[in-house]
Amino acid sequence: MDRFLDLFLNYLLVEKGAAANTVTAYSRDLTRYLQFLGDRAPGEVKPSDVTGYLSKLKDEGLSPRSRARALSALRMLHRFLVREGYCELNPTAIIEAPKGVLRLPAVLSGREVEALLSSPLDTGAVELRDKAMLELLYATGLRVSELVGLKLGDVNLSAGYLMTIGKGDKERLVPMGESACLAVIGYLNQARGEMLREKTSQRLFLSRLGDGMTRQAFWNIIKKRALQAGVRNGISPHTLRHSFATHLLENGADLRSVQIMLGHADLSSTQIYTHVTRERLKRLHGEFHPRG
Repeated sequence: MDRFLDLFLNYLLVEKGAAANTVTAYSRDLTRYLQFLGDRAPGEVKPSDVTGYLSKLKDEGLSPRSRARALSALRMLHRFLVREGYCELNPTAIIEAPKGVLRLPAVLSGREVEALLSSPLDTGAVELRDKAMLELLYATGLRVSELVGLKLGDVNLSAGYLMTIGKGDKERLVPMGESACLAVIGYLNQARGEMLREKTSQRLFLSRLGDGMTRQAFWNIIKKRALQAGVRNGISPHTLRHSFATHLLENGADLRSVQIMLGHADLSSTQIYTHVTRERLKRLHGEFHPRG
């Protein structure tokens, strides 16, 4: 099976555009799996072999989340083997993820979001920049690396959308919303030129010294603004991403649309939010059904 692993890792790197650390993680997980399988050929692997391997990981003390990650790697490998014609059946197709894995991350309430977005009160350059970044992050659900990596040409303010490059170098279009557009316009018109300090840069968001904003710097900004707004401890840029997805679903958006806007390659990554849609259906049933 070693040669099939090499083919799969090359597929991840070349065709899927996976990051080097992602390929390394898959290689580590799958090497252990192939050692467990021994001399079995791809077509000889059965679902019982997969569940046996997962049971072994559980006995070794791996958490449900770690076992779910391992199962994800196994699924990708076996789907690849079937697609390339090395075997006919995928033994992972009927295997369920370990219980206790899909937990919804921390989400801000609507009131907390409003307080956070309103926390930059002044009209100085830094305040206008921070407000634009917070508004844009909540309006689009971007990853923090995508937010700080935006260039001037990535944002179309007249049309109300932006273009970003996500994981695997995949490009996607994301609508921005009026509030975010107005905040970015205010920043561009009144703050960015001052921050540029006679330098030249294509980066949309700049530091005080006119350099491109970094992930670490924005992390500090959001912690500072959360403290000013009186928002709970532990907030991170990812909290706004999860709040974006949750609030969309609570207000009627479908899971597939949210998947596209978040840039999830697989719908299974977005299914962590499915309980939101279930809760909304229960609420609607209770409100409108005669015997709800």
